[in-house]
Amino acid sequence: MAETMEKGSISINTENIFPIIKKFLYSDHEIFLRELVSNAVDATQKLKKLASMGEFNGELGDLRIEVSFDKKKNTITVSDRGIGMTGEEIKKYINQIAFSGATEFIEKFKDKADAKDIIGKFGLGFYSAFMVSERVMIHSRSYKAAEAEGARWECDGSTEFELRPETRSDRGTEVVLHINKDSEEFLDEYRLKGILEKYCKFLPVEIKFGKKDESVEDGVDKDGKPKYTTVKKDRIINNPSPLWTKSPNDLKDEDYISFYKELYPFAEDPLFWIHLNVDYPFNLTGILYFPKVKNDFELNKNKIQLYSRQVFITDEVKDVVPDFLMLLHGVLDSPDIPLNVSRSYLQSDSNVKKISQHITKKVADKLQEMFKKDRSDFEKKWDDINIFVKYGMISDEKFYDRAKDFALLKNTQKKYYTLDEYREYVKDLQADKDKNIIYLYASDPAKQHSFIETANLKAYDVIIFDGPLDSHFINTLEQKLDKTQFRRVDSDTIDKLIVKDEKVESVLSQADQDKLKSIFEKAISNASMTVNMESLAPDHLPVTVTMSEWARRMKDMARTGGGGMYGFMGAMPDQYTVSINTNHKTAQRILHLENEDQQAQLAKQSYDLALLSQGMLTGADLTNFIKRSVELVS
Repeated sequence: MAETMEKGSISINTENIFPIIKKFLYSDHEIFLRELVSNAVDATQKLKKLASMGEFNGELGDLRIEVSFDKKKNTITVSDRGIGMTGEEIKKYINQIAFSGATEFIEKFKDKADAKDIIGKFGLGFYSAFMVSERVMIHSRSYKAAEAEGARWECDGSTEFELRPETRSDRGTEVVLHINKDSEEFLDEYRLKGILEKYCKFLPVEIKFGKKDESVEDGVDKDGKPKYTTVKKDRIINNPSPLWTKSPNDLKDEDYISFYKELYPFAEDPLFWIHLNVDYPFNLTGILYFPKVKNDFELNKNKIQLYSRQVFITDEVKDVVPDFLMLLHGVLDSPDIPLNVSRSYLQSDSNVKKISQHITKKVADKLQEMFKKDRSDFEKKWDDINIFVKYGMISDEKFYDRAKDFALLKNTQKKYYTLDEYREYVKDLQADKDKNIIYLYASDPAKQHSFIETANLKAYDVIIFDGPLDSHFINTLEQKLDKTQFRRVDSDTIDKLIVKDEKVESVLSQADQDKLKSIFEKAISNASMTVNMESLAPDHLPVTVTMSEWARRMKDMARTGGGGMYGFMGAMPDQYTVSINTNHKTAQRILHLENEDQQAQLAKQSYDLALLSQGMLTGADLTNFIKRSVELVS
């Protein structure tokens, strides 16, 4: 400890270290508070560790950290009762170690627009204070110091510093920031409280920030009812023992749900969760929750919070968490991820990649366990969790291999099958003449009801694929499943969806078919509609309007973010096929009418009915259809 005031210069090779720190250390200046409070937590944790080892025998007392501000003096103060520092330690840790990499830092980052990945490499966390301060003071007294022996360090943001002894009765460190004019926004209670709640919500030492009003019971009134009075109490910002730091064996379902509400106060209860606790080959703890996901799933992303030793880092965890699990909610905590997580660092760090792979495996293991333990309950959850599973199977080869045993297909009868079970169920009846197994599916069972009924008449089964990712999932399954093709139930007439060797003969001659086709083409008069004659069973619909499976699937994928060819197809005008069932009595009736207007009217009516069943009849066409229907009835 220096006995008299000491002035000195930090030993670096340039005068420009502080401007570079201010410009490049962090993109968001509010981080300064996270850094200073984190340092205070470290000092406090070290003292607790020394005490547990018997190397500190004094009274620990109140170890909470306090953050305060004084608008009149333009100061923000962060104080702790941790191990503190002597004058020599301040010179070592603040002047020397913090700047040990300064020259390298300057050479590497002075010409770059972004220098986010320096923390941990250069030890410059404390100096983030100079992003918002014109002057910084440290008042400290080491736990080893003699009574009242303390030290004061001061620096104005240049490379010059002052260090002097001062009388200080309390152990610990107090950092006082004299805020510069450009950063006076931080001299505000709500601004500071917001930063503390964002970054320090789960730090392991209590953090006090001012006072808050609290209602407490104060006797009873004349009717015997309790009276309440408002008192000022210390405002503790954080929960020092968050759930992920505890053993799963000590927790109940209510604990996990309560913590979820703490993280997301307005969310519905989660479906289930996974408690992570890994100590090799990397350290990782956390809780991942499966929320109920709406179809606007993009809005549900960025809900996982990333921490390092309970210090909040970011909620942009794209490279830590596989993309398909970005819809999960919860927290991850790993000391192996540095406090600053620049994109380039995350993408190249081997630990981050291992963590991502481990999370994928743990999620697959959990889902497999749930499926085996209680299939009935798993089926009840499937409508909510299938988006996670399908997303993973589409985007991650290893996850597909794990998930193919518990991924389910649901049919229109609301029965569930694994991929193997469903293949076994339909392979005999729904094989076409080339031995391909055809899976029929509906994307909107209510709208496609008549097509589903037609398929059911032939004893064919129909799967429900009505999710936002299902067009992509179908493509994945077609690539993975041998000799398997998917056909939307309304993409063609049933006999063309599953082509068999046997054919239904038409009761109409070729001349009558040509005449009928001409009548419909004139009645429809729409370039986007191609009229075809079909020889179907008499009990099938007289007219069906379909879009080919290929064209419809391209459009579906374009809507859910497919680029390239999918985007091109999404911009193309719709093209439909109008199939006329030549064996239906309506076809024969149209031909037997002698009046051409009546033929055209009945053809148009049959065509409009087909459009109506697809929800495609709107506007003036719908109005005319209603008028025509009234006339035909009357």
